[in-house]
Amino acid sequence: MRAVLQRVSRASVTTEEGHRAEIGPGLLVLLGVARGDAEAEADWLAAKLANLRIFADDDAKMNLSLLDTGGEALVVSQFTLQGDCSKGRRPGFDKAGDPAEAERLYEYFCGKLAGEGPSVARGVFGAYMQVELTNDGPVTFVIDREPAQPT
Repeated sequence: MRAVLQRVSRASVTTEEGHRAEIGPGLLVLLGVARGDAEAEADWLAAKLANLRIFADDDAKMNLSLLDTGGEALVVSQFTLQGDCSKGRRPGFDKAGDPAEAERLYEYFCGKLAGEGPSVARGVFGAYMQVELTNDGPVTFVIDREPAQPT
């Protein structure tokens, strides 16, 4: 599972069908589910994002988490995060999760993140979306969580 986190002062997502979700200060989370990902990866990532200290304290140090600031999260599915551009000129998507399983894990992740405490807004899985944001900092992180290997 791969997440691109952008600390934002605001973010929104709009679909062609008219769905719109928006947040104020918090995190825009672009989430790519990989083949082999399961609930364990989503659980770990949700706890990590809620508690990651990437927001400034009164001394302008990154010491506060999304939970500490009361920030919101906007989670947008993005299978292209699993694209492999290492060969040729066209990305390969063999690492991307099966769409039905990826959607289930996307919804599961959103629920787990909300269960950690922050308000969570969502894009629409599989839809063509327009994402707007104001990156605060700019602050952007990429977090990878490899699927657990069977024992």
